[in-house]
This record gives sequence, C-alpha cells and structure tokens, in this order.
Amino acid sequence: MRSGLMILAFLGLCSFEASVKLVRTKVSSNISVLLPKNFRPMDDLDFGQRYPSVRKPIAAYTNEDRLVDFSVNISATQWPDQDVELAHKFFKAGLTNLFDNVEFISEGIHEVHGKSFIFFEFESRVKGNPRELSQRDPVLNYTYIQYLVEPGRTLVFSFNSPRRLKLEWQSTAKKIMTSIKMK
Repeated sequence: MRSGLMILAFLGLCSFEASVKLVRTKVSSNISVLLPKNFRPMDDLDFGQRYPSVRKPIAAYTNEDRLVDFSVNISATQWPDQDVELAHKFFKAGLTNLFDNVEFISEGIHEVHGKSFIFFEFESRVKGNPRELSQRDPVLNYTYIQYLVEPGRTLVFSFNSPRRLKLEWQSTAKKIMTSIKMK
C-alpha cells in the first residue's frame, strides 16, 4: 500500500513536470531565458509587495497563482575584477545572513552558454512575527539563484517558490537557469 502511494506521488510529479511548457522569453534587449508558458510579467505593485528593494528589477515574472517567481536584477555589488571564486564566497555569506536558516542543496560555478555563473540552490526559513496575527508562521522557500559577474555589474537571476512546491518546480528551475542566453 505504502509503495503504491509513493508510485502515484512520483507519477503525479512526473506528469506535472511534463506539463510545464517552456518558451523562449526576451527579458531585456540582450537577455533571454526559457520560462513556463503560463508565467506573466509582474507589475510594479506585485513586485514591490513581495520583493521590496530600492532597485527595480530588469524583469520579474510569476505564475498564475502568484506563488512561483523568476526575476533578473542588477546587484548593488560590483566586482572590479571577475574573480568568481571570491564572489562565490561573498554571495554565499550574504545569503546566509538574509535568512534565519539556510540549507544549501547545491552550489558552485558552472558555465551556461559560454558564461561562468555562480549558483546556489537552497531552502530557507524566515521566522514569523508572533506579534502580527497574519505573519506568525515562518516563511519557508525554495530558491535557485545565479550571479553573473561582469565588468561594472553583477546580474542576479532568481527562481523562488514555497518550499512545499519544491519537488514540483526543482527540475524546471534548473532548466530555466541553464537556458539563460546573453548577447
């Protein structure tokens, strides 16, 4: 009985994965990426509520339920040289300071269409606020983030979903991140 349930769960995930149709999406004049067909651009209000930042992103997309997101931004951190090993350590330290708990699934430096990207795949937890009724529960997320260190700027590509949806989206997140093309 138990193995039957596991097989059904696995088949359900496989059918979800097969149903995610990716389409080439131009996010800026020199960046394109494969995104799920049902993703739509976030409006300013939507992005501002979920990702408060002084910098407006280059592009931000979300699914129909507004639970799963992909964004491209320019980091405030610039590197005078393209020392990706040092940048990797710096960005990892920054990520661990952003959350109450971070569990890295994978990390490193890999090449995508001729460019070296620093990547981190992780689950995070931010404690809830016991004084706020609507914010008492912790926020648990799954994130796949990549950094492209270039002269004068660092591009940040980020995929986020609730941790409970990780198994449904993990493979798609990796496909998205390895589909990034730069002109």
